[in-house]
Amino acid sequence: MKNNNSFKNPVFYVSAFIVLLLVVIGATTPKKFGEVANTLFNFTTNNFGWFYLLAVFVFILFLIAISFSKFGKMRLGAADSKPEYSFFTWIGMLFSAGFGAGLVFWGVAEPMSHFFNTPFPELESMSEESARVAMGYAFFHWGISQWSVFAVVGLVIAYLQFKKKERGLISTSIQPVVGKNRVLGDTIDSLAVIATVMGVATSLGLGILQMNGGLKSVFDVPTSIWVQIGIAAVMLITYLISSSTGLDRGIKWLSNINLGLCLLLLVFVFLAGPTVFILNTFVLGLGDYFTNFVQYSLRLTPYSGESWVRDWTIFYWAWSTAWSPFVGAFVARVSRGRSIRQYVVGVLVVSPAIACLWIAAFGGTALYSDLFNGTSIAEAVNADVAVALFETYQHLPFTTILSLLSIFLIFTFLVTSADSATYILGSMTSRGSLNPALLTKIVWGVLITAIAVVLLLAGGLEALQTASLISALPFTVILLIMMISFLRMINKDYRKTKKEEENK
Repeated sequence: MKNNNSFKNPVFYVSAFIVLLLVVIGATTPKKFGEVANTLFNFTTNNFGWFYLLAVFVFILFLIAISFSKFGKMRLGAADSKPEYSFFTWIGMLFSAGFGAGLVFWGVAEPMSHFFNTPFPELESMSEESARVAMGYAFFHWGISQWSVFAVVGLVIAYLQFKKKERGLISTSIQPVVGKNRVLGDTIDSLAVIATVMGVATSLGLGILQMNGGLKSVFDVPTSIWVQIGIAAVMLITYLISSSTGLDRGIKWLSNINLGLCLLLLVFVFLAGPTVFILNTFVLGLGDYFTNFVQYSLRLTPYSGESWVRDWTIFYWAWSTAWSPFVGAFVARVSRGRSIRQYVVGVLVVSPAIACLWIAAFGGTALYSDLFNGTSIAEAVNADVAVALFETYQHLPFTTILSLLSIFLIFTFLVTSADSATYILGSMTSRGSLNPALLTKIVWGVLITAIAVVLLLAGGLEALQTASLISALPFTVILLIMMISFLRMINKDYRKTKKEEENK
């Protein structure tokens, strides 16, 4: 696959124009834009929430079946290929691009939110039972379901790129079903680029707000747009430097730092916090997760009309699907040489297991503090979710050091995500090139940061985030087509390989 020039690709111009148009609208009329985005998002989730739930459930069944099938030993690359990265580096890359920054943000905030406002109205808020349900639901939302969406996209694209030596584009992946159509292909690829840019920009903006909150907690730095612009500028310079070093240096090094620091914080909180309670919470949470997995996966509330499932589970699945072209493409890029079975275990088991350990340690510490020490972390989180982690640190030793390390971790996670995004956007707008031009990555890096800053200034960040989720509905359909395409490709290739072996 040659290094195609983005600036000759219509996907680059169409997607960049639409993104800039949406940002201008979001910045100049944030309230109206937010209302329209909310209306469209509510329409899709109210009418197609059942579709999201069923689709994600099907993805999980598909991945489990494919890993245990006769195809499980097939490699994402040549038959004799070896993994490109060590296991630790690979998991670090998956974790960093997938949801590292989100998990640091929600590891305390989500269980405490469910503890304060329970998923089931018959439960008493901030009770022992609501704490148990809160932990089980947090495990569920950060478990295999969310990762299955990324895993499907990554598996198909990796197979195309490394096994079949074809372009790793969403449009290419569905050709076995819909055929070759340049207009349809460019439209789908443009939609993938738009969803990625808006998703990454809003995540950067939210991360900048959390970092500002952390700096205020530690150093009493004011919550100010100028502080946020300063954070954005430092972040931009850092991930452009990282991007210029290539995938095997910048992202690789940052991913190792991220995972190492995560494990360090995890071990400290586990030992300094209520250790036995955390272990009990983790084991019980896993039990509740497995016991309620099917119920939670297909839970809807048509008889009561409650909106909790839509606001949390369906929102998560829509967010994962909207992000799937970016995260899936990056997961594919770093998974060359692994067998399909190794891939599924790493993406669908190891990464969610780390997430559940994190939630048990950090969320469990916060729950214990509120239940048995009379603290008010849940109330603080209900008032402002951005303070969840730092509020929990107030009740642990070495509060300032923990807060500083966490601010640094959030920063490196965001830099890694942005670095990964510029690489994938460069690839998407260069006809699937594995080595997009540096100038292309710089253009997308500057654009993403500018969008985040403009929306922070205008107060339109949340509106753009909601708008980006509207793309989840068509992408859910595309992901199902990708599954069918993959089965057709792998069946054909498997029969061909068997025939060649028989003829030898």
